[in-house]
Amino acid sequence: MKAVADALQVARSHLHEKVRQLARPRGPYRKPDDGDLLPLIRRLVDERPTYGYRRITALANREVVKAGKPIANHKRIFRIMRQNGMLLTRHTGRRKGRLHDGKVVVMRSNLVSTRLARPETLRRPSISSLASRPFKARNRTASLKASSKRSSGTMFA
Repeated sequence: MKAVADALQVARSHLHEKVRQLARPRGPYRKPDDGDLLPLIRRLVDERPTYGYRRITALANREVVKAGKPIANHKRIFRIMRQNGMLLTRHTGRRKGRLHDGKVVVMRSNLVSTRLARPETLRRPSISSLASRPFKARNRTASLKASSKRSSGTMFA
């Protein structure tokens, strides 16, 4: 193939593609038993219009086994249902439009009324809360107090 590609001055990949295209393209896939399954599938879909291809496959295989015939693959049932327009519409799970813009409407704020009714809920720092802070924050607080004391002229022992 390389010698032919060089003589024609074309890429080997292009020549290889053209050679492979000469074969006749495949037509639609049809098994001879599809005609036997179609009335069964159509009857099951008419009885249960909300069933998808997997449930229809299970029901069809139950009946086929009772008749003593081989079971059908779910992909085959899917293909038959798709060719005959019996598939359910796909569920995307998306809602049409936004139902709510993110704001919750209330008559009055429950935070303000709770804090005004119970002043103990207002947080004031205490000695124990200052002591429980991380080391850096406590050290910075102590250095600020010391610098303010030095500027006022008092010393501590």
